[in-house]
Amino acid sequence: MATTNGSGSWGFLTNHAHVLLCVARDPATRTRDIAATVGITERAAQKIVADLLAEGYITRVKEGRRNRYTVNRSGHLRHPVFNRHEIGPLIDILETG
Repeated sequence: MATTNGSGSWGFLTNHAHVLLCVARDPATRTRDIAATVGITERAAQKIVADLLAEGYITRVKEGRRNRYTVNRSGHLRHPVFNRHEIGPLIDILETG
């Protein structure tokens, strides 16, 4: 997911957005799988998941030894320019591409 176009090392989406998309795609995903997909450390993935949980963007339920996540699609983007927009439609747009 975290790729560049070869002309630099930045992207339009943050690691938080990439992690959120991973959870939206696979609610039973493991942080090690998120880390591998996004291209970050497992500890960084754990921290981002904790951030998303704390801010109410996702919820977590234990299923045996695994976690299952649910995305709060009505959560709002954080940036002041876009904070009137919900994350659900953004996820839909990014998933249809």
